[in-house]
Order: sequence, then structure tokens, then C-alpha cells
Amino acid sequence: MDHTLDRLAGEVYAAEPSCGPVRLVAVDGHAGSGKSTFTGRFAAALAARAPGGTDTPVGVLRLDDLASHEAYFDWTGRLLDQVIEPLSRGVRAHYEPYDWNTRRFTAPRALPPSPVILIEGVGAGRAALRPRLARLLWMERAPEESWPRGRDRDGIGLSAFWDSWTVAETGHFLADPSRPYADTLIRECHEGYRVLPGPSATA
Repeated sequence: MDHTLDRLAGEVYAAEPSCGPVRLVAVDGHAGSGKSTFTGRFAAALAARAPGGTDTPVGVLRLDDLASHEAYFDWTGRLLDQVIEPLSRGVRAHYEPYDWNTRRFTAPRALPPSPVILIEGVGAGRAALRPRLARLLWMERAPEESWPRGRDRDGIGLSAFWDSWTVAETGHFLADPSRPYADTLIRECHEGYRVLPGPSATA
């Protein structure tokens, strides 16, 4: 068991619900910073720590399912309408995930109002979502280290995509930064993760 993530899971469950009955937790950071891997491990830690036992579901919404080739970051309206609004009423949300291979949105996917839902992706801590968040986590890895990791992961076939993505991501964080509002910084290290107070907690 990763005791660091176990402690963080306990802190999340101790927080008040932030969106109806749900504690929404954003996992933000630069592309290639390790958000997806961390989110999977943290979801497992939350499930193990769930007050109702391991049968209590932990929801995960990946923003790659809401972004598209035409709009890397113009998904706020759909997220608010399809996900945040129904969850705030305590009912099941439905959103249409984007298929990056066929370049189209697919059949609706359900997202029940679990006690904790992780929203993972670049921009998860944007200003329009922060009032609904119980916690904003930021992966503490700089873009000059994160982006090469992402490029290596995706291969040379997606180099043109990465060229356009890095420009768009830079513009997004200049206009709508997340890190200054993070409650917690997540730093990956050899033995797992270090959890540090974020700028919001130390202000």
C-alpha cells in the first residue's frame, strides 16, 4: 500500500461534498506529466479507503474524452451541461466521449454520482470548474520535462499533433492558470509520490 496516497485519500473523504453529493477532485498538470498514471493509482487508494468498503465506486472522468482535434480546450460548456449539472442534482451524468482515431463523438457514457470523482486532464483546474472542486491536485513536473515524455510515449507519428498541442497548452495556462490555485502538489519520485502543500494552501 502507498501510505502517501492512503493519507491523501483520507483527506479527500474528510472534505465536504462539492458538487451535490460528490467530491470532485481535479488532477491537472502539463501533458506528459504523469496525470493518468497517478489518477489510476489514486483511484485505487480511494477505493481501498472508501468508508463504505471497496464496493464503493470511485468515478474517473478523463478530459481526453471531452476534448477534440478541433477544440483542445473548448469543452467547458459540455462538461458543465453534461456532467456537472446532473451531478450537482445527485443524478447520473451522461457525456459523449471523443474517439481520437475516428475523429467523432461516440455513444453517451454514464457517470454515476459517486462519493468521489476524479477529473483528470490538462485544464481540469480551470476557473469555471474550481467552485465545484473539493480538491485541486497539480502534477509538479515542468513542461520542458513533461512534453518530451509525452512525445516519446506517443511516437513520431503524432509529432505534428504535439507541435500544435504545446502551443495551445501554453496559451491555455497563460490565460487560465491552474497551479496557483492548487491545494496540493504531487511530485513523482522513485519510491512513489510526494504530496506537498500547493500555492492555494500556503497563500
